Amino acid sequence: MRITPHHPTGLAYAQACEVSDFSRLLFVSGQVPADGEGRVPADYRSQYRLAWANVQAQLEAAGMSFDNLVKVTIFLSDRALIPQSKGLRQEVLGDRSPALTIVIAGIFDEAWLLEIEAVAAA
Repeated sequence: MRITPHHPTGLAYAQACEVSDFSRLLFVSGQVPADGEGRVPADYRSQYRLAWANVQAQLEAAGMSFDNLVKVTIFLSDRALIPQSKGLRQEVLGDRSPALTIVIAGIFDEAWLLEIEAVAAA
């Protein structure tokens, strides 16, 4: 399988991402910043890391990793969170460049500041 980012931005995402020679697709439902007992951290940084850890757990359960990410959608509860998100996303993804969309939305639980869904290929 080959994942080719097109027009990488340098901000841990690309304008487009092409996948070729793959055999499996994984669609990860929105992962929220809650742990196994339903606890939600109060601060955005901790919520961000936990939501990504939950995405990572779903990928690993399918035998995949962040290297397999093709498309990510991040739902934020407030546009004021965008500046923090850029640096945090780069910390989590490094130089990986999946296609990315950020949506400002009313999220299901008011305690959640974000939700992340993803598509991966292997």
